[in-house]
Amino acid sequence: TEIIDWQHPEILSKAAELSTASESFIEGSAGYINDIAKSCFEWVRDEIKHIGDHNISTVSCSASEVLKSGSGACYAKSHLLAALLRANSIPTGFCYQRLTVDDHGERFCLHGLNAVYLPEIGWYRIDPRGNNDEANAQFSPPIEQLAFPVQVKGEIDFKEIFADPLPLVIESLKKFKFTEELFENLPDAQVL
Repeated sequence: TEIIDWQHPEILSKAAELSTASESFIEGSAGYINDIAKSCFEWVRDEIKHIGDHNISTVSCSASEVLKSGSGACYAKSHLLAALLRANSIPTGFCYQRLTVDDHGERFCLHGLNAVYLPEIGWYRIDPRGNNDEANAQFSPPIEQLAFPVQVKGEIDFKEIFADPLPLVIESLKKFKFTEELFENLPDAQVL
C-alpha cells in the first residue's frame, strides 16, 4: 500500500540484510521465521529513533519515509516493521492500545504496535516503539512483553489485529507534520 510500501527498493534491501541473520536455520522453518522476525523487530526497536525520545521535529508516515528519516512515532515504526516482515513473507498486522498520555487518565491516545504470525504459536504481538526508562519491549515468544502495560482506568489493550493501519492514525500522521503538533493531537479511540 502507499503506507506499507514493502516493495520499495530500500525496504527490500534492508529486509534482505536483516534476513541473513537466520542462515543457521532451514528456510521456511519455524526457527528461520522466528529469527527473521526477531531481527527485524530488534532493528526497528533499537535503530529507528522514536521522535519523542530524541527530540526529532518531523513526522514520517510510510515505511519508506521512516527508513529514510531513521525516525518515527510508534505508529510509523510499526509501519516500517510490517513492511520489513512482509518483504520477508512473514504475515504481519497492526494492533493498538489506548493509553493515558499523562499517567493520570486525564488524556488518552492510541499506541501502535504489531502482531506477527509465528508458525509454532500463531499471532504474537510485538512493540517496536523503542525502549527507554519507562518502556521495555522484548521478543520472547510465547511471552508477550510490550512497551507499556495497561494500568490506568480508561486504558484498553485492544486484541484486534488489523491488516492495515487505522485510517485515523494515517490521517494524524499526514496532517501534523511536526512532532509537537502531532503530540498535541494524538489520535484516540475508545472502541476499535
